[in-house]
Amino acid sequence: MKDLYGRRINYLRISLTENCNLRCTYCKPENCRVTRDEMTRGEVIAIIKAMAEAGIKKVRFTGGEPLLRRDLGEIIAATASTPGIDDIAVTTNGTLLEDRAELLKKSGLMRINISLDTLKSKRFKEITGGDISTVKRGIEAAKRAGIAPVKLNTVLIKGYNDDEIVDFVDLTRERDIDVRFIELMPMGDSTQWNEDKYLSSKEVLNLCPELKSVDRDYRASPTALYRLPEAKGRVGVINPLSDKFCDSCNRIRVTAKGRLKLCLHSDDEIDLLGALRGGEDLVPLLREYLLAKPHSHLLDEKKYIKRNMNEIGG
Repeated sequence: MKDLYGRRINYLRISLTENCNLRCTYCKPENCRVTRDEMTRGEVIAIIKAMAEAGIKKVRFTGGEPLLRRDLGEIIAATASTPGIDDIAVTTNGTLLEDRAELLKKSGLMRINISLDTLKSKRFKEITGGDISTVKRGIEAAKRAGIAPVKLNTVLIKGYNDDEIVDFVDLTRERDIDVRFIELMPMGDSTQWNEDKYLSSKEVLNLCPELKSVDRDYRASPTALYRLPEAKGRVGVINPLSDKFCDSCNRIRVTAKGRLKLCLHSDDEIDLLGALRGGEDLVPLLREYLLAKPHSHLLDEKKYIKRNMNEIGG
């Protein structure tokens, strides 16, 4: 599929649930309630099959916390058997991964991103309400299962973890783990909090001048990659605010309630699940809908979306 601007759209991020077992300050509002009206397994698979027929090659499962879905293994297996899909990934907080990594790998999971914003136990508890030891065990379980690469997603938060940047970078010296620093994006109920805590990812390069640029994984990747001399892992920086990458955007999203989002930072949504339940053929609809994908986000104009990240899919 190509959009009006010639961008080839081949990457789907699909949320399996809005629910999460953590409460990260920048992601999930305090008054967030558990939701139950998420797509069924059959509906998720039907949407993925239509997406593949329309040209999607890569699928990433997100949330909320996707491992809260007990049928995640079955969903991954069905995706792996779908013609046209050649890359399957999950973004998770890692707290439930220890007991499920091997099953997910056997089901067809190829890559995994684990959200981890601090290496300090007390700070992790303060930011997320969780126990960092469960994440560390999840990381080790993923590596034992042969899921590769394992990537850590670290959101830069001024006054929270900016004193740990060097520690995260140092993880890549001896371990075959990629660390990706992501700029904090203002959105939803936490917009003002996020604006106050914003830190440019350029700070990573300022603090770690040893880092040398290496090739991106693929042309449309938003992650600029670097490596320390002789390090086993890599360091990535993702700059949606300071250096937006909309010109090469190759992705679309589907929320846990089956709404198609053509841009993360737009409030415009299309009821894809309603079309599916109404018996419509999704393939021609997807090709038509794609023509509405905007050229770029408007974060630089301080135009922020109303939804919280857990409602969209990370």
